[in-house]
Amino acid sequence: MLEQKGMDVKCVVVMFDTLNRRHLPGYGCDWVKAPNFERLAEKSVQFNQSYVCSMPCMPARRDFHTARPNFLHRSWGPLEPFDDSVPEMLKEAGVYTHLCTDHYHYFEDGGGTYHNRYRSYEFNRGQEGDLWKGVVKGEVEGPEGYAGRGPGSGVYERQNWVNRGYQHEESDWPVAKTFRHGMAFIETNWAEDDWCLTIETFDPHEPFYSCDRYKEAYAEHYEGYRGPFFDWPEYDRVKEGDEAVAHLRYEYASLVSMCDAKLGEVLDTFDRYELWEDTMLVVWTDHGFMLGERDMWAKCWMPFYDEVARTPFYVWDPRCGKKGEVRESLVQPAIDLGPTLLRYFGVEGTKDMLGKDLAEVIENDEVVREAGIFGMHGGHVNVTDGRYVYMRGAAESTNQPLYNYTLMPTHMRGFVGCDVLGEAELVTGFGFMKGCKVLKLAAKGWEHPGVSEQERGTMLFDLAKDAGQEVNIKDEAVESRMVDCLIELMREAEAPSEQYERLGLNNKKTQPID
Repeated sequence: MLEQKGMDVKCVVVMFDTLNRRHLPGYGCDWVKAPNFERLAEKSVQFNQSYVCSMPCMPARRDFHTARPNFLHRSWGPLEPFDDSVPEMLKEAGVYTHLCTDHYHYFEDGGGTYHNRYRSYEFNRGQEGDLWKGVVKGEVEGPEGYAGRGPGSGVYERQNWVNRGYQHEESDWPVAKTFRHGMAFIETNWAEDDWCLTIETFDPHEPFYSCDRYKEAYAEHYEGYRGPFFDWPEYDRVKEGDEAVAHLRYEYASLVSMCDAKLGEVLDTFDRYELWEDTMLVVWTDHGFMLGERDMWAKCWMPFYDEVARTPFYVWDPRCGKKGEVRESLVQPAIDLGPTLLRYFGVEGTKDMLGKDLAEVIENDEVVREAGIFGMHGGHVNVTDGRYVYMRGAAESTNQPLYNYTLMPTHMRGFVGCDVLGEAELVTGFGFMKGCKVLKLAAKGWEHPGVSEQERGTMLFDLAKDAGQEVNIKDEAVESRMVDCLIELMREAEAPSEQYERLGLNNKKTQPID
């Protein structure tokens, strides 16, 4: 195990939302302008087998706090009273934790317990449908010829256009404010010891809204585009033509370039204050995004193909000083970062944490897990060993039985309805719930008419031969081994017994732990 060797201990964690590795240099992209991501790769270790765990936004953040998968027990929601929280554990151990964010889901009903786990935080308003500025009456104008999520298509879409009306200069953008505040924290505290700064931006999440100067890097495309304004796709099959698909990818690329410029501010600050000597730097994301591949937009409603599930991930660890190298060991940042940060600051994790300390992976590519589980509540339960991806779908079209286990009965933007609460049971919690009784609430899985019958079922892909996941292979020996991996990881996570039934795994061989 790596030790701090008497050095100062501090860390900067940079988290982007919806960062697609296929649009980054170093991960196979040769046209997106992101020189600071290239610079980061030269200054750090880059991971090639980094996968999501719980999906999407807030479930991934709950994973980060608790260092364990949560999608088998509950959908989107707050941290629970029984949850361990890595930022809070660091805070209680004397490490100053500070959060700079524009991720507005923290401040909705389904996220309201995360930010107060930090010692202090700053929230920058105005991303997407953040309920920020008030315009009471009248239509909010979108651009001429606008197609897609327009002012009349919903409260949050209208609010997005209200918010854009207050973003004139680059410094007004929430991402610019978030990084500016992060740099101010470093400038104030760079000479101090024992702090962990998290800079977390909602970008490059949709809508893909960037300053004009970042579009100029792709001027040839924009000069030739004659279609309607389009920077926010529906969570659906692609209904637009090839020109619109290409255009949206350039809109995404422009926003990635804007994020890249803000990342450059972090790297410049590391250079200015020589933080490379004693400060860990982590850059990660919660998930990727479908940008027209398979005629699909977005995430969540489809199976978690590689574009969504496999993520960019970089770490500079001053203890070993490794940089400009690639790691092939299978990792899951959402659950692994917590144990890594705790150990870095000399704090022990709890018995309920299932993530792995990545120090030895960073130093010498040591294997820390044979397989990783990932998914979304009510969706496929997926497992990968780095070569194969096995997607286990529901055994029946009803996608039942399925329940949420919670003491915080909220959805993303509201409370769980009284109709569901009226049927709730108070049940004995699982081991990691520390003796709490919890509400058992009936739940539905995610349904979407755009998902084919095959995609609703179980699928197996060999990434070594089929990186695009085009062929659902039939190999009984491989499937049997992947099922064994899946069951083992479900048992380790204390999956509810009905999850085995829902997935058609409920037989003698696969009985869950009592």
